[in-house]
Amino acid sequence: MSTFKQHSVLPGFNLALGFTLLYLSLIVLIPLSAAFIHTAKLSWPEFWNTVTAPRVIASYRLTFGASLAAATVNAFFGLLVAWVLVRYPFPGKRLVDALIDLPFALPTSVAGITLTAIYTGNGWIGQYLEPMGIRIAFTPAGVFVALTFIGLPFVVRTVQPVLEEIEQELEEAAAMLGATRWQTFRHIIFPAVLPALATGFALAFARAIGEYGSVIFIAGNIPMISEITPLLIITKLEQYDYAGATAIATVMLVISFTLLLFINLLQWQARRHNTKV
Repeated sequence: MSTFKQHSVLPGFNLALGFTLLYLSLIVLIPLSAAFIHTAKLSWPEFWNTVTAPRVIASYRLTFGASLAAATVNAFFGLLVAWVLVRYPFPGKRLVDALIDLPFALPTSVAGITLTAIYTGNGWIGQYLEPMGIRIAFTPAGVFVALTFIGLPFVVRTVQPVLEEIEQELEEAAAMLGATRWQTFRHIIFPAVLPALATGFALAFARAIGEYGSVIFIAGNIPMISEITPLLIITKLEQYDYAGATAIATVMLVISFTLLLFINLLQWQARRHNTKV
């Protein structure tokens, strides 16, 4: 029996790996390394004083806190929206499905102006909230609203394909065996969706950390109250304090990478658990 060597249309491993590393170096690694190089111009006391200034710490707290809260809310409601779009037919379903992608296409500045107009004291929603003592625009709550708006599509579009692939026969079999709806969701649906949900959460969280355009309009940008870290970096760049800007950017980079790495590890463990099951 003769053996024929089949050649792949794609390049070999060595060539593909070489192009991958080159592309990542040019697009990701080299630009990121520039931040560390500029930061190295500062002495350790200067670096520490820059990144631990009270104004900077307040911006960290708001940026990461609001991003985490927005990503958590999007994970819950994104799963719910994806479930409705996949499982239930209703009038205007295609329109709703198209609206999910609107934050992707909408310029962030337009989103910020629109949200500000809605939630100010005389806006469509703000005029009813402020008499009750609830202020959204020009407060940290406005930052949370903006980050929730731009992060929802990441969760929905990540979870939606997974829900479409889940066989409903498994749910029917669980129901025939006496499982309740909650038991079916907990033991069948949620484990299958969890890795995709974690991915959507990570994407929404990462996008929220670096968001700028949609936040600066509704936040009010009040130092120590509603000033986000990306705005603080821009402010230092406008003051020609490049070393200070890159020092804060480096801290943001390290914290963001650590959090995303932790989320990816959790996602990997969930996938491994599902594979064993």
